[in-house]
Amino acid sequence: MDEEVRKPDGFAAQKLLVLPEYMVAELARSEWTRPLFVSDIGYFPLARHHYRERPDGCDSHIFIYCADGEGWIELAGERTMRMAEGLLAVIPAGTPHRYGASDAHPWSIYWFHLLGEHVASLLSLYGLGEGPIPLPPAAAAKLTDSFAACYRLLEERTYAMTAQVHVSHLMRELVSGIGMAAGGSPQDKKRERYVDIAVRYMNDRLAESVTLPELADHIGLSRQHLIHLFKRETGFPPIEYFLRLKMQRAAQLLDLTDLSVKAVGASVGFSDPYYFSRLFKKLMGVSPLQYRSVPKG
Repeated sequence: MDEEVRKPDGFAAQKLLVLPEYMVAELARSEWTRPLFVSDIGYFPLARHHYRERPDGCDSHIFIYCADGEGWIELAGERTMRMAEGLLAVIPAGTPHRYGASDAHPWSIYWFHLLGEHVASLLSLYGLGEGPIPLPPAAAAKLTDSFAACYRLLEERTYAMTAQVHVSHLMRELVSGIGMAAGGSPQDKKRERYVDIAVRYMNDRLAESVTLPELADHIGLSRQHLIHLFKRETGFPPIEYFLRLKMQRAAQLLDLTDLSVKAVGASVGFSDPYYFSRLFKKLMGVSPLQYRSVPKG
């Protein structure tokens, strides 16, 4: 690690904004921002000798995105993460840490601190606190665009609650978007791929019947493993999920066409219109005719 010369901040063309304590307290109390809000935000380009050390950790969750160059992050004195272009790291609140830029290739970093009741659970949900995350180009562009929008609002309208609420929503969307694009362990992503393959197979056969053995054979998993994955990812076993896809398609046809209920049922694989109507009502809460009669949009 390059630590001979240390410099906490002060870089040409840097951006830096830290909310005053009373504003942080107000945001922590407000029902609109209490779940998630920004307390600190900044951009340090070519941050040579940049160094931070917090032996007791920080009360906020720290996001660091390396847009260029290299650096390092050490957590709890044990685990060191090497940072390079395109990597995002999250330091969970309360974790002792230190970090700094490489001397040879100093990093340029976008960073922000998040506070709020929902932040820790969001990190856990998307697996964002487990190591450096390579961001796909679209996710990286989204991060820098959202950063620019949030920084501008916080700089120009720091004390306006309307601006703070909007920043809170932008940041929640950014975190969940990063999680969807790049979060999760390799095992999580493998499970999601299996479910995605199964759902595509189902969607291609909405006018047909699909059995559990057929679906399991197509994916290459045991029936029990497939049921376990589906319940974990969707909350439903595979065949029940397939039936719900059929009813979703039937609802679209009821809304967008003049097909009879019998024809709609046949189009999603039910030759018995009475069975179709009963199943539709069970899953959608109303009969096909009642559903069609409700104005949409």
